Amino acid sequence: MPNTIYMDNAASTRLDERVLEAMKPYFFDSYAVATSEFGHSMGIEAKEALADARSRLAGLLNVSAEEVLLTSGDTESSNIALKGIALSLGDKKGKHIVTSKIEDFPVLNSAKAMERMGYKVTFLSVDREGVLDMGELEKAINKETILVSIQHANQEIGTVQDVAGIGKICHEKGALFHVDATHTFRRLDFDLGKLPVDLMTFSAHTIHGPKGVGGLFVRKGTPLGKWMDGGFQEFNLRAGLENIPGAVGFVKAAELTTATENERLASIRDKLITRLLAEVPETTLNGHRSKRIPQNANITFHYVEGESITLHLDMRGIEVSTGSACFSRSLEASHVIMGIGGNHERAHGSIRYSLGRFNSMDEVNTVVEAMKEVISRLREISPLRKEEKP
Repeated sequence: MPNTIYMDNAASTRLDERVLEAMKPYFFDSYAVATSEFGHSMGIEAKEALADARSRLAGLLNVSAEEVLLTSGDTESSNIALKGIALSLGDKKGKHIVTSKIEDFPVLNSAKAMERMGYKVTFLSVDREGVLDMGELEKAINKETILVSIQHANQEIGTVQDVAGIGKICHEKGALFHVDATHTFRRLDFDLGKLPVDLMTFSAHTIHGPKGVGGLFVRKGTPLGKWMDGGFQEFNLRAGLENIPGAVGFVKAAELTTATENERLASIRDKLITRLLAEVPETTLNGHRSKRIPQNANITFHYVEGESITLHLDMRGIEVSTGSACFSRSLEASHVIMGIGGNHERAHGSIRYSLGRFNSMDEVNTVVEAMKEVISRLREISPLRKEEKP
């Protein structure tokens, strides 16, 4: 949409035109599947493109190509990680999994589904900034713990966890460690070859790549059962035709995401946070001030509903997201804001601004001025303004 300021990039990003150009040949020219390699040349071309994409992704992560599975996205990757480990170790070692209360839904709901299948799941608390307590983690792991799954950074408040420290504890206590890196892959600088991580989820749609493609790192030797039945793709660990255009687009998007871009986004983020907190009264920053991904700002505007804020901003051509229950199918307030000690009023008034490649510093002024006007007007009619601020 022309003249739209889009700050909902954590939900999904606009495809970069250079990514589309890289993908086009695999829609219209080399459009066979990689499993046709023994039948014709187009199948060989598809297999080579898939192998090249996998190898380049592995290089960015500093792991071997055989340790990278290509999937339909972060939801499938996290399901494979949790349920695949359960299939492999559940009847051998134990049926206990550890995760946190503020995980994104692919991990959170997979864990809840496993509870219904007879697994015991420990949901760890976090502090008021969203940081995991290492002591609580260490106490939670026991001899029957087969997997710990903790996100690298939170999808709503942007808080970054100490995955190196968490992994060290997990391995010292004999548990495997899965990390959801959907919002940190290519946004934070990390070397997966050195991190004590056994499985890692990542996705293309958060870095201006195509929707419907992601990856799962599985360190060599990690016992992983096949969760999805069907064909023998992805080293016989995933069934379903390979998304060749998606894989090509994924690695192109990953290579286009640079440290320079991330530094620019962090500058926009900091300016946005500083101005909103200074110029809009009665606001609260959600998440850690410094241990934060470069593209995230999440602020509660007290005494107003997030739904009303987003609708008013939308009429001004500004797209953001909210923790308001009205935007949730379950009609529940954000589990993340509640998980960091917030109440329903704080959750309902929270707004997430998530930045991407096509945002600029100039947009900050437009957004801040719009927020000042919108919040002022909504507070004049808000029934919440007399309630005590949490």
